[in-house]
Amino acid sequence: MKSQKPNKAIYLNEDAAREYLEQMRWPDGAVCPHCESVGAYKLQPKADSKRPVRKGVWKCKSCRKQFTVKVGTIFEDSHIPLYQWLSAIQFLCASKKGISAHQLHRMLNITYKSAWFMAHRIRYAMAQPPIMDKLQGIVEADETYIGGKAHGKRGRGATNKVPVFALVQRGGDVRSFRVDRVTAKNLKSSIRQHVDKDATIMTDEFLAYKGLGKEFVDHQTVSHGTGEYVKGNAHTNCAEGYFGLLKRGIFGTYHHISKQHLDRYLAEFNFRYNSRKVEDGIRMMLAVDGVKGKRLVLK
Repeated sequence: MKSQKPNKAIYLNEDAAREYLEQMRWPDGAVCPHCESVGAYKLQPKADSKRPVRKGVWKCKSCRKQFTVKVGTIFEDSHIPLYQWLSAIQFLCASKKGISAHQLHRMLNITYKSAWFMAHRIRYAMAQPPIMDKLQGIVEADETYIGGKAHGKRGRGATNKVPVFALVQRGGDVRSFRVDRVTAKNLKSSIRQHVDKDATIMTDEFLAYKGLGKEFVDHQTVSHGTGEYVKGNAHTNCAEGYFGLLKRGIFGTYHHISKQHLDRYLAEFNFRYNSRKVEDGIRMMLAVDGVKGKRLVLK
């Protein structure tokens, strides 16, 4: 990235926030979001004009349409100032267990509804692109269940809970997603889609994973049912560690999340885990880089 780390001015001043976003989005010059042509000029407000142009408005030389840096991003059509948007992104990037909409509402002095919608737009920007390199090396696969503390069975087969499946490359990235049912067909399909054939798969003894050794280089298991959690190099501790972060965030910060929005919360925790080795400022730059080409409309 050509842009420098964000400075404190972007969280306090609208002009500084807009200039920062322009540098992040257009490091080689403004690109028209309507026709995608390079070559636009910024309209300068005139003091004596009866209808002065707003700050930050550009005009494309090709299609002659006007636009701002917010067009075609999660910020479009939002009346919340850009510096508050960037502050919210910084809060979500720096908070290991997330930050609630109520806390954003208090810190930014905006309505709770605006803070809630803002947080979901940011999570949408944090989502991983659909086409990614497959996980390699040693990959751990495991599932957990998210939901209220219903009476009865816990873990696999529990009612009123939503299953979440995670694939963690040791020393690398995580990919977690909601699954409708924990079946061999669903789990193996996800593994085939996201894991390289030359990888070694680590799981527990769940029968849904049976047969993975025929499709991948190796498949090793540990028997959690008998109290075995490590067998040589075989374990799922990295996946368990990710689930620990996820559940502490849900129970400690968000308290409850609906099945409808679970995917976006998972995107948030995936993003922070995958950028855990960089500083907060760099993590924020990565999040801001993801706002392009994304719009989220909630009904």
